[in-house]
Amino acid sequence: MIRVFLWRALALLCVALGLVGAVVPVMPTTVFMLVAAWAATRGWPRLETWLLDHPRFGPPVRQWREQRAMSRRAKCAASTMMLISIGLITLSEVPNAVKIGVPLFLCALMLWMWRRPEPRPLDERRVTNKRLRPVRRD
Repeated sequence: MIRVFLWRALALLCVALGLVGAVVPVMPTTVFMLVAAWAATRGWPRLETWLLDHPRFGPPVRQWREQRAMSRRAKCAASTMMLISIGLITLSEVPNAVKIGVPLFLCALMLWMWRRPEPRPLDERRVTNKRLRPVRRD
């Protein structure tokens, strides 16, 4: 019972942070919704269904789950925010370790992110998914 409560609390916290991220430009949304869906799977299937069926938050979560893919738009937005963060960090009065460490971490994260595939169109997924019949192209 306590585990279910903790999974639900984590899912709610991440949904709340994701909703804040939907309005505040410097905060991510998709990452929090991914974690929320992951936590909801373990303790709140109804919330998971709501997230997966949501018109705005559902597609990126489903793309990540099904294909481990990120849209080009999401990659561009995330990269832009990371570059702005790097610029602000280098101009701020933080210790040199932070000025070096954080940009290196963000650059490594950007490299990893851009190596993720972009979502395949539905027609291509049908051909590779064994449960669905191949799409005929005439």
